[in-house]
Amino acid sequence: MLEVLPQIAKMQASYITGKPLANPLNVTVSVSYRCNSRCKTCNVWQRPNDDFTIEEYEKTFESIGRDAYWFTFSGGEPTLRKDLPEMVGAAYRHCRPGIINIPTNGIQDKIIPGRIERVLQAAPTSEVIINLSLDGVGEKHDIVRGVKGNFERAMRTYAGLKALKGRYKNFTLGVHTVISNFNIDEFENIYNFVYNELKPDSFISEIAEERVELDTVGMGITPPIHKYEPVINKLQDDIRRSEFTGVSRITQSFRDRYYDMVKRTLVEKRQIIPCLAGVASAQIAPNGDVWTCCIRAESVGNLREHNYDFMSVWTTPKADDLRHSIKAGECYCPLANASYTNMLCHVPTLSSVATEVGVITANSLLRGKQGRSSRLRNLPVINAVQEQSDKVGSKA
Repeated sequence: MLEVLPQIAKMQASYITGKPLANPLNVTVSVSYRCNSRCKTCNVWQRPNDDFTIEEYEKTFESIGRDAYWFTFSGGEPTLRKDLPEMVGAAYRHCRPGIINIPTNGIQDKIIPGRIERVLQAAPTSEVIINLSLDGVGEKHDIVRGVKGNFERAMRTYAGLKALKGRYKNFTLGVHTVISNFNIDEFENIYNFVYNELKPDSFISEIAEERVELDTVGMGITPPIHKYEPVINKLQDDIRRSEFTGVSRITQSFRDRYYDMVKRTLVEKRQIIPCLAGVASAQIAPNGDVWTCCIRAESVGNLREHNYDFMSVWTTPKADDLRHSIKAGECYCPLANASYTNMLCHVPTLSSVATEVGVITANSLLRGKQGRSSRLRNLPVINAVQEQSDKVGSKA
């Protein structure tokens, strides 16, 4: 991850000046709104389709270049696109991302493992993370996802993906659960099933949010903090009790801090640390619209109208206006994708993680073996307004 440090410095400078000095570090590509799920927490499948072609992605990724370290190919259901491996290959050739993340509902059990193997072959030096969506166990999963038999198909897909693990060292297989009002009371069962039966490389959970992109604003899908906090606490306890080494130790330290941020965001209803959406992270809609994030889903311009030049879209007056709004704290959310990028670009959080990992590693070496992690540090209580006032105070 050291290669990303110069890019982080550019992102920080871009945030301070309000003008992007480079393309974003984190790019989410929604490849299509088409989806074969009918989830209670998402209506994206109802949106019209005007999907980019491979040729259009080639031009776009070429314009982004090596600035982007982390790509997410989402949807809709991304594996419905037969050309997904070619799409990932185009991003790999032009951008060489360190991380490629793809979620899947697992419904196409006879197709997905083979399609993902081609993705792995298309990006041999990137860490490819495939997250299987799991919102319940058995029939309860099917009810939330709106498709009878989804759970059984997802389990067959998971088995097929797990079979690839021995052949591809760059493959991380995870499980992802969206906690909503429809399944929060089932989380204990989901948790036990994942850890006792599936045993994935990673298990991540995020809260269901009302998003413009998903057409879920006003649907009441987000569980109240008093019900969600015990879920987060359980996940954090597991992180703090578990043994991790190398990159996994770093990842889990960031994840623990993310869960702290979620709790505080829901209670305090503000940005806990500065949000760099519109600077360090961006989203490309299926039709080429560019957004600062999927929560607001406000287009700053369309790539088709800018000859597929990403920076041309990224520097429009609309983009500048949205960056100013976000920096002013006019919005807040616990969106996981943006939050991890925000933490990576936030010096106090980055320093806290580095210190913690260093101490744990040193203690493990002194004991002569990798030991259990000590209690993690609390996330620094710092936000954009506080940082600015601290700088002013230090100069006085």
